[in-house]
Amino acid sequence: MLNEQHVLPADFLEETGGGARDIPCPEQLTPSASLDQILLFARMEKASDVHLCTGAPVMFRLNGSFKVMLEGRLTGDQVAAMLQKTIPAAKWAEAKRTGDLEFVYVIPGGGRFRMVITRQREGWDMAARLIDTDIRSFEECGMPASCLGLTKWAQGLVLVAGPAGCGKTSTLATLIEHVNKERDEHIITIESPIEVVYTPKKAQITQRGIGTHTLSPANALRAALREDPDIIVVSELRDLEMIQLAVSAAETGHLVFGTMNTNDASQTVTSLINSFSPDEQPIVRNMVAESLRGVICQQLIPRKDGKGLVAAFEVLIVTSAVSALIKSGRSRQLNNVIATGKSSGMVLLDYSMMDMVNKGVISGQDALRRAIDPKMFAQYATPAAPVAPAAPARPTQGVPYA
Repeated sequence: MLNEQHVLPADFLEETGGGARDIPCPEQLTPSASLDQILLFARMEKASDVHLCTGAPVMFRLNGSFKVMLEGRLTGDQVAAMLQKTIPAAKWAEAKRTGDLEFVYVIPGGGRFRMVITRQREGWDMAARLIDTDIRSFEECGMPASCLGLTKWAQGLVLVAGPAGCGKTSTLATLIEHVNKERDEHIITIESPIEVVYTPKKAQITQRGIGTHTLSPANALRAALREDPDIIVVSELRDLEMIQLAVSAAETGHLVFGTMNTNDASQTVTSLINSFSPDEQPIVRNMVAESLRGVICQQLIPRKDGKGLVAAFEVLIVTSAVSALIKSGRSRQLNNVIATGKSSGMVLLDYSMMDMVNKGVISGQDALRRAIDPKMFAQYATPAAPVAPAAPARPTQGVPYA
């Protein structure tokens, strides 16, 4: 266990992007800026993503919207040159061979960046997601207090869901870091790629990257079951084999955390079960009803004051009523239980957003665009523009044309 006097080794600081920074961050971007300087400037500007695309200017995603940061359209040769000069030679060779590549790039003293490089019709594109340098606490991320209880189980399945880019990785990291601080157990993470690097505290932590430390997520999950784990973290449940293994691991005495790209809790449970063949689903419904502990869904929404993004959460806590609905194949009715389950710590995403609208944190229009039930926010719909009256038809006879 680490204590306050523990000194982090140099290789750990380098891996996490901590320590001293050798590359200065520019005060403003210029056409001669290197890729490292662009990434550092993006972190200073609190951007979430950086885009270098052939035929387009340098763009950042700020508060959920794209913003041009450097005028002038990039050529394919310019993007290729920046990538070739910056990323490891082996990564660039792999990108040229396969046409697409995802990995984490680290700037010492400047943090970690999840990069996706793709070759397209006109040249090369790069999208870089800025990985938070610090793991936020429950209070800082605004997660409902009931979510804390989901970290205390000895076994079961906890899912973090939401559309791509909604902050699932950060929420999952908050959950795992809390476990890391509170439980002297063995945590194994299976990630593609490894984004957040954890410092072991009470827990022993083993982090494995797909394609770097193991051939596939399924291989890693099978191996994890033989490594004396207490808690298994799967960065994304994206195919049937992974879902099968995760549900089995939860049933056999492990606490499993994972993420799914679904919009709300009801859809998450339905998608989980529908991943299996129809003849398997009755058995799977019973397995999920017994092993699922809760689902956290979220959306990131621009703040009304323009000061960044705020997360709205939906929380499903598996009670006897929820378990009964799952077993009987009525998971689409879960929203009704969530709506009336406030005393159990449940909250609907739409109710969470409406609360923030009423408090002036987000706009009704932004909530409407993300609502599960748009009728709740119908009052914030932009009125349709008045339709101009049609011009009178020209007479076809009796009066000459003008």
